[in-house]
Amino acid sequence: MTSTNGGDTQRTGSDITRSLELLWGEGERPTRGPKPGLTLDRIVTEAVRLADAEGLSAVSMRRLSTELGTGTMSLYRYVPGKGELLDLMLDRVNTVSGESQPPPGGWREAVEAYARETLVLHREHPWLLQVNQARPVLGPGSVGGLERTLSGIESMGLTDPELIGVIVMVEGYVTGVARTQLHEVEATKKSGLSDEAFWEAQYPTLERIMNSGRYPHLAGLSDDAFGRDFDHFEFGLQRLLDGLDVLVAGREAENPDTRKA
Repeated sequence: MTSTNGGDTQRTGSDITRSLELLWGEGERPTRGPKPGLTLDRIVTEAVRLADAEGLSAVSMRRLSTELGTGTMSLYRYVPGKGELLDLMLDRVNTVSGESQPPPGGWREAVEAYARETLVLHREHPWLLQVNQARPVLGPGSVGGLERTLSGIESMGLTDPELIGVIVMVEGYVTGVARTQLHEVEATKKSGLSDEAFWEAQYPTLERIMNSGRYPHLAGLSDDAFGRDFDHFEFGLQRLLDGLDVLVAGREAENPDTRKA
């Protein structure tokens, strides 16, 4: 996964055992003397707040110690380093979506809800797109979210690898949309140009090129072909769901006696 700002992706911790201990509540206590008022929960909360407000690059042990009003070494009593802290941050934001109950209805409603919630998650925490999550350390938030999603889509009647494939497919689609939307926001901030101003600057050149006859298919598009009123996310999501509908219907036709409720 590439960084949204063109820099290196952020990697999670190398001490897998320690991250798991912290994630599952087996390492809450600091390794040395207590610091009144400072807790692991408070450290993670502040780290997420800082990343949401200023980006992941703003999160450092030194900056966190300043925001929390404590010495940098005090933080290391709770968490070994930024990599392990990032494991905790990822699980924290995933906990929010994992705590709610599956939506009422069938598997299609469950997939749709998962897609929309994932898009909201990336909008609220754009720094997620800067994290290499190819090998995540699973905590209660991530595991709870996966359990919730699986409970909603198990009625599809697919094999277990295929169910995981559905989740991977939907997440990949949503992540792509989220990255494009974030890039649009960043482009506006960095350039100072709105989308309208950006395309207006290109209009005279594009009009001349389209009138040249070299690109008849593009020139023949309607005026609203690239309009912002068209919801590309919704269009893509519904077509993805339609495709899954065909797959599920085919499986039900092949195995009518094993159809799941």
